[in-house]
Amino acid sequence: MKKLFTLVLGLLFLNSCIPIRIAPSISDYKLTKGKRFKRGLPEKTTFVFEDPKEADAFYNYINTKYNLEDYYVDVEVPFKIEGNEYFLSFYEVEIPSKTLNLLPMVLDAALIASDSDAILTDSYESRSGNWYIAIEIFSAAEKDCLHDDSVSKDVVLPYLRNLKEEYLSTHNYNEVVFKN
Repeated sequence: MKKLFTLVLGLLFLNSCIPIRIAPSISDYKLTKGKRFKRGLPEKTTFVFEDPKEADAFYNYINTKYNLEDYYVDVEVPFKIEGNEYFLSFYEVEIPSKTLNLLPMVLDAALIASDSDAILTDSYESRSGNWYIAIEIFSAAEKDCLHDDSVSKDVVLPYLRNLKEEYLSTHNYNEVVFKN
């Protein structure tokens, strides 16, 4: 019984993958400091959600919705809420999940021990990318409209929720033009 347990434990160990980095799972959206979520993002508070669509889909959505004609689409996109003008900047961010695969390492170690070359070195790690959209909002009066102390947060947050829902539910971005 003890040998069987050791064998099963050994097989589980060899087939296991050790997660090195796990991409966050965001069910709806998350308000967080940009730099805390991903290095390279601004220090401002950002509205982050998972993007299940293809690359540049959000860019095309914003370009079509605000009729920008490919001019400053990802920075300083103007929009109005209750007569006040705000600006939107967004970032498409990839955070990969990374795992360490033990079985290829053990097999290569056995090959090296028998005076052969390692053949599975490319399989030691596996990655799968998760994409996110991070949006920051600012105005002439406030540099960070999503900050906890911002007077605009209560107005801007529902707008961003609706924007996200519209983006995720729209397949043909020309439909957005008719909704505007």
